[in-house]
Amino acid sequence: MARLFQKMTRVHPRLLVPSIVLVTAVISGCETPQLTTVSASQLPALPAASSVPTATFPKRNRDVYESYGAKYMVVSQGDATTRAARKMFELGGNAIDAAVAASFTVAVERPQSTGIAGGGFMLIHVANTKDMLAVDFREVAPAKATQDMYLNKHGQVIPGSSSDGGLASGVPGMVAGVLSVHEKYGRLDRATVLQPAIELAEKGYAIYPHLAAALDDRKDVLKNSPEARITFFDQGKVPKPLTLGKLLVQPALGKVLREIARSGKDGFYKGWVAEAIVAEQQRTHGLITREDLAGYQVKWRKPVQAAFGPYQVYSMPPPSSGGAHILEMLNIIEGFDLTAEPYSVRSIHETVSAMQIAYRDRAKYLGDSDFVPVPINGLISKAYAADWRRKITAEKALNLGPDQLQDPFKYESHDTTHFSIADSQGNVVASTQTINGWFGSGVVVRGAGMVMNNEMDDFSVKPGVPNKFGLIGGKENAVAARKRPLSSMSPTIVMQQDKPVLALGSPSGSQIINCVLLTTLNYLSYRLPLWESVTALRYHHQWVPPTLVVEAPGFSPALATSLKTLGYDVTTGSIGCKVEAIAYEKDQLHGVSDPRGEGLAASEKPIPPPSTDVQGGVEAGPHD
Repeated sequence: MARLFQKMTRVHPRLLVPSIVLVTAVISGCETPQLTTVSASQLPALPAASSVPTATFPKRNRDVYESYGAKYMVVSQGDATTRAARKMFELGGNAIDAAVAASFTVAVERPQSTGIAGGGFMLIHVANTKDMLAVDFREVAPAKATQDMYLNKHGQVIPGSSSDGGLASGVPGMVAGVLSVHEKYGRLDRATVLQPAIELAEKGYAIYPHLAAALDDRKDVLKNSPEARITFFDQGKVPKPLTLGKLLVQPALGKVLREIARSGKDGFYKGWVAEAIVAEQQRTHGLITREDLAGYQVKWRKPVQAAFGPYQVYSMPPPSSGGAHILEMLNIIEGFDLTAEPYSVRSIHETVSAMQIAYRDRAKYLGDSDFVPVPINGLISKAYAADWRRKITAEKALNLGPDQLQDPFKYESHDTTHFSIADSQGNVVASTQTINGWFGSGVVVRGAGMVMNNEMDDFSVKPGVPNKFGLIGGKENAVAARKRPLSSMSPTIVMQQDKPVLALGSPSGSQIINCVLLTTLNYLSYRLPLWESVTALRYHHQWVPPTLVVEAPGFSPALATSLKTLGYDVTTGSIGCKVEAIAYEKDQLHGVSDPRGEGLAASEKPIPPPSTDVQGGVEAGPHD
């Protein structure tokens, strides 16, 4: 029997919609959803925010992590990063200027997570033209890269070769990508938007908990790099990594930033900076050449998009695997009755089923679309979602089976960063950037102070052979010259009637996709306030391994038992997401920087003093 669904949606007061919209459709076919209007009195009551389970995180000053503003909003994982973006607005700049300042400043503030020798994605909504732009400045494999470059003469993977040292680095794209966006849409001059990053590098800042943990974790790799020892270690008889509260100054990085401010893209991809990168690559047996750097190209791509009730959801296309699968999961889920409590057994079961399906498809179909065919239109079609939805029953968990389709992508590193920026005109930027693992390859360029990425580790180093997690790689994501490795980074923007509603994204590797999905569902479908949408308990299932992970403090005993009865292997574990979200609500902007992290949300209003406990410990989870 065909099942009807009734999709409850948030109607944003700023749109002045006089009634609440419900979407009704029959999932057994591919009919266009019919819109009907009902009065508010006909709707079931909203779930009480106090009834939604919340994740465990250090006690925070909420005013630091949540802000309201009338003119603009910035949320990021770094205090200095948010302040740099905010300053651009104060100087008369626009959202793009703010995003560029944030990109270069976070490269200084979070060297363990991102940097100018890394890459990323940026999703942009331009208000006056109504354009939605997807900018891909992901790292690319050097021209000399080959599929077997990480194998020994016996065809075995050489441990650490794709993650540590010069051979682990792809050609950086961050500088080219961010400056290309600024040249096209920025208002302030290049020197102005880089100045906060330059000052932070040259004056320094105190080591905070997450950076201290990363330095300690990667000290054995970093100590092999002479420039890393100069920058990140105490200069005693026995050099030790800088510890919590110590001052980190990066003068060599500041020098590179000044060169970029003067010369633009050529200040990084040509001249003395490029020579320094190539020389370090040669010393550490890497493959990046002058020609690789000079030939790097930014890709301006068409975002993936799909309707979700009355909303249009936009996200990154390949080589992001996240965008398509967020839309695929939303398509599956919108066919269910979402008027139930978000943490009921049924809601979790249906959502987790969609997660399993999407990650199975990720394993089978996703790669760099410039090199392999990716059936994006099929993956995000309503008919495809309806076919999958019919396979989900209320009585038991999905058991899709591996079918020789193991995930071809390693668990990506959680060491990434995200920021979201918006203004009152409707200009929005959501950007996720990375150097991959904590401190990337562990190689810091001599005389230039930049940490090189280890993005080559995101390729399948030997298709068909299980990695240390027991996952099998696939040819779609095999190493190839000038190819971009797949990524889960998923900057996302939600629109309604051509106006922005929500912008968000997160770090945390393969977990990013599900964290963005859950936050979106919490806000749009379950109508939780933005703070509760971000702080609500998160769970994650990626098909293989067949485990439902929930962050601390975990599901209630009764809920966990019910899910186990359905066949789920439920475990409490680390989910490293730090969602940075902005919502347009009536006549104001509402920003939340995930209190699981060490970020800051700020508008034109005065910034409150920082939480006194931020320096007191490391965030939950081993990675960013």
